[in-house]
Amino acid sequence: MIPAGEAIGSFLTARRMGRAGLSRARFESWQARRLSRWLARDLPRVRAYVSAPDRLDDLPITDKATLMADFSAYNIHGITSDQVRAAIASDCRIGSLTVGQSTGTSGNRGYFVISDGERFRWLGAILAKAIPDLVWRRPRVAIVLPQSTPLYDSARQSGRIDLRFFDLVSGPDQWIDDLAAFDPTVVVAPPKILRHLAERGVALAPTRTFAAAETLDPVDRPVIEAAFGPLEQIYMATEGLLGVTCRHGRLHLCEDSMKFEFEPVGDGLVTPLVTCLGRQVQIMARYRMNDLLRLSATPCPCGSPLQAVDEVVGRMDDIFRIGGTLITPDVLRNAVLDAGPGIDDFRIIQTGPETVDLTLPPAVTKAEAQAAVAALTALLRSRAKGVKVTLTRAPLTLETAAKLRRVACHLPHTDAS
Repeated sequence: MIPAGEAIGSFLTARRMGRAGLSRARFESWQARRLSRWLARDLPRVRAYVSAPDRLDDLPITDKATLMADFSAYNIHGITSDQVRAAIASDCRIGSLTVGQSTGTSGNRGYFVISDGERFRWLGAILAKAIPDLVWRRPRVAIVLPQSTPLYDSARQSGRIDLRFFDLVSGPDQWIDDLAAFDPTVVVAPPKILRHLAERGVALAPTRTFAAAETLDPVDRPVIEAAFGPLEQIYMATEGLLGVTCRHGRLHLCEDSMKFEFEPVGDGLVTPLVTCLGRQVQIMARYRMNDLLRLSATPCPCGSPLQAVDEVVGRMDDIFRIGGTLITPDVLRNAVLDAGPGIDDFRIIQTGPETVDLTLPPAVTKAEAQAAVAALTALLRSRAKGVKVTLTRAPLTLETAAKLRRVACHLPHTDAS
């Protein structure tokens, strides 16, 4: 199938399998058949799974370290990580294949290798889920991310989208006038950038606004929506397109192209294992992600059978380990935000087994700052009596070279399970 045909086929599949009225039972039956075909046809083509068992449940769990330790064993062409690095330094191509890398939030980058057909299947899926009503009007799409990727070339090549990339790392001052002149109908950017643009009063009037690439904290949403209207989400990583918000504002997982399993973490949160059913060049089976999700227990009013997510809370690396127990980022965040309505930004960093730093901007009143310290201290001391919270008052400026993590654990990472 030609690339354009791949995009159209993917678009139609995503629309059909996410449609209102399709029962969960019928969807799961369709997904099970697709999974069986993938296990029989695609999985054994890579060295890592030549003698793999037939059942998904019997496959070993993998993660970034597993794949990077022997990258060539997980793609059908035996491409090594050294070859990927060399290609990234050049034109991101190895023959007819496209390669790329993650932004390296956790300190090490993950690599991907995909075919042209897979690039266009990604395009079809994201168009079907994010802007199906706009795709026929040639939308102007502004992408603000730390690095461009050849994936976006498929959008440009389609002729259906006027897409422009704005380099997050170089900072808004370098391109903010160009962004305004482009007058995008769709904006995709990290929440911190959307909030920054809103607070600067940049004259944009997008039809659709998507937060992507970072955790969307509740404190940012009202600021962004006051400037640009309803805020939606695109949940995407090196592993592929993971979820997109429906028109009812609920994030739905892309179960039409991925099989999700969930490992409980505690406090109603899970971390996903993903099996990428649309990936045939580089195989990802039962790949453990680092994200913390709160799944929705109720069906979405949109009627889609795809699993809804109430919140992407953060990352496993951001869980605090205090007194032998785990405290998730949302619990820490809420303790500070609930201390006063004037707190609209903060940083909470665990620096030692019983030491935590809280940074608040100078605009927060003394009373609210003291209340935040007291609330955070009470929470932490309910787990370990000797915990000390240190307050720092400092401006919280926009950082474009790294992802924003308002809650972060700086202790050496160990298996949280």
